[in-house]
Amino acid sequence: MAELRIKRQHGLGLAEARLAAQRVADELASSLQVRSAWDGDTLRFSRSGIDGSLKVSADDVEVVARLGMLVAMLKPQIEARVNRDFDEYFGSA
Repeated sequence: MAELRIKRQHGLGLAEARLAAQRVADELASSLQVRSAWDGDTLRFSRSGIDGSLKVSADDVEVVARLGMLVAMLKPQIEARVNRDFDEYFGSA
């Protein structure tokens, strides 16, 4: 299994960060058909070949995902997509 880990600082505050995280999850659901559900301030998501979480705080956001063998081949594209979504919804790095 490959691991994808991206952490980004933001200045949105917790409530806005949760809304931004939901937007990122909606984008992932659209492009990768993942299902997600909130567990406190952590948005857990999964589908066949992908299992991960998007954790938000008042200061930062972090996505950690384990990618199965077939999905791992798409890691560079998935990483680029998450970074693009983080730029759009949390502000550029």
